[in-house]
Amino acid sequence: MWLFSGGPKYVPPPPCPLRQLSMHMINTQPDINRAEQALREAMLASDVSILDDLIDDQLLFIGPDGSVLSKEGDLGLYRTEAQHLTTIDFQETRVRLLGGMAFVTASAFVSGVFKGSAFAGNFRYLRVWHQTPTGWRVVAGSVHALGSS
Repeated sequence: MWLFSGGPKYVPPPPCPLRQLSMHMINTQPDINRAEQALREAMLASDVSILDDLIDDQLLFIGPDGSVLSKEGDLGLYRTEAQHLTTIDFQETRVRLLGGMAFVTASAFVSGVFKGSAFAGNFRYLRVWHQTPTGWRVVAGSVHALGSS
């Protein structure tokens, strides 16, 4: 690039946004894995305090019956013991990162009690995490029953 103040000078191009994003993604993957593990442990322990920290106030979650739950609705299942999970065994997890968001799909064998009825089966989860100043939080998700055993 030519500058008109004394002859030719080289001005380097601005940093490549894709390169910065790639470095961000490399550092983010372990954070998402830790957040997923913390969510799993909190769900198994019915730890509403930790779930409250991990779930965004704007949560939209679609349950296996098609119902749409808010954060309060989701936490209410644990507070009232309407849902108690005894097993969450993830068999496959995939993470895709896009800017300040992470999209996670997972298949899992899950067992427990839901509204008084025992259940066990294979489920597919989708969770959308977004990065906040205080850490990663689930802002959207869904679960779909794949079959029972």
